[in-house]
Amino acid sequence: MDDYRVVADELAAEIEAGRLRPGDRLPPQRRFARDRGIAGSTAARVYSELTRRGLAIGEVGRGTFVRAARPAPEPALAEPGDARVDLELNFAVLPSQSAKLAYALEPLLRADVFTDALYPVGAAGTKAVREAAAGLLARGGWTPDPGTLLITGNGRQGIAAAVSAFVPMGERLAVEALTYPVVKAMALRLGVELVPIATDADGLVPAALAAAHAAAPVRALYVQPTLHNPLGPTMPAARRAELADTVRRLDLPVIEDGIYTFLRPDTAPLAALVPERTVFVDSLSKRVAPGLTAGFLVTPAQWTSRLAAAVRSGGWSASRFAMEAATRWIAGGVLAEVEDAKRADAAKRAKIVDERLAGFRVLGDPAAYHRWWELPEQWRAETFVAAAARRGIALSPAAAFAVLPGHAPNAVRFAVSAPPEETLAAALDVLAGLAAGAPEDSLVE
Repeated sequence: MDDYRVVADELAAEIEAGRLRPGDRLPPQRRFARDRGIAGSTAARVYSELTRRGLAIGEVGRGTFVRAARPAPEPALAEPGDARVDLELNFAVLPSQSAKLAYALEPLLRADVFTDALYPVGAAGTKAVREAAAGLLARGGWTPDPGTLLITGNGRQGIAAAVSAFVPMGERLAVEALTYPVVKAMALRLGVELVPIATDADGLVPAALAAAHAAAPVRALYVQPTLHNPLGPTMPAARRAELADTVRRLDLPVIEDGIYTFLRPDTAPLAALVPERTVFVDSLSKRVAPGLTAGFLVTPAQWTSRLAAAVRSGGWSASRFAMEAATRWIAGGVLAEVEDAKRADAAKRAKIVDERLAGFRVLGDPAAYHRWWELPEQWRAETFVAAAARRGIALSPAAAFAVLPGHAPNAVRFAVSAPPEETLAAALDVLAGLAAGAPEDSLVE
């Protein structure tokens, strides 16, 4: 049988009829090919087709399994979920912050001041917001030049502008093998091919980047050196220096995602080591909240005009009101207070995680608002996520972050920022009990 789609249709029918159930392991491809009397290459295409349709998922070193649930039509983490306990979306809105932020905006709402905030403004924003943002982003002895700053609607728009500026349609963008899911969706819409680069405990491996570029050139690198999402590590100084040397030698632009750097204020960004090649992207979405934000691009001087053109053509400029709000929050010291409060909040939640999930392999930085959980052997990530959902808890499977289908480790990411502390503790107790048991036990309500 030459048409792999016919075989894939047959398996899809078995899944639909319930003869193959969620979590069932499919035979190894070699045995499947022998049993069906087809070529090994055809069997591989059958399994790839099932993965493409969202009916199966591959796990490294474990095999291919029937999915526990159909994938969401939008990328994971794209929109708020309706679960009772949301450990999927990663943002913190502290009870104390709204009053402080609102008070700082009161002068902006005077009619004469508000009128100015209604006028349009370009990608460079205003001099005041650039100077305020330069102070906000400064860390670890590094302070960006306000003259090279661009302002976008949010961090995602800043990333999109940088990708579109450096990577033409059909070309290749290097990223960590497990990366921010929105970048996966963004690349698809921009017609950009993502090239996964191996990571280790210290972050992206520079030698792997060089090897990938030698095999087929990439046009740029997107990387998260600080509090990587989803894995959590912060790249140590020696690895940053090695990566800086590598991108210089390869002559690659770097798009550095610094969205979580405010939780690690002592760590200088990669942009401090290789400023002539690095576009540093940050925003207010984690510092404040996703509902009212602005994004910041620190650009190498020779690329500022190029990136500004990308921001304008993509419609990614920030509103002037958001710029004025950001300026007042930064200049008035309110944003610094909120950042301090969130760092303290993250530390308290780290203790809850350590207490509730002691004995499990949970990785990540205690400064971060997310953790990476390598599941016990008896569980598969998709099955565990489905079992948690039945108990009203939303998690993110490793597959949401994997660049290549079928290359997801057996792990989940959970965010600790959204629920109240007591709710978080109770949810983690439920998950610990679930992980300690067997998957079949989870079907008993």
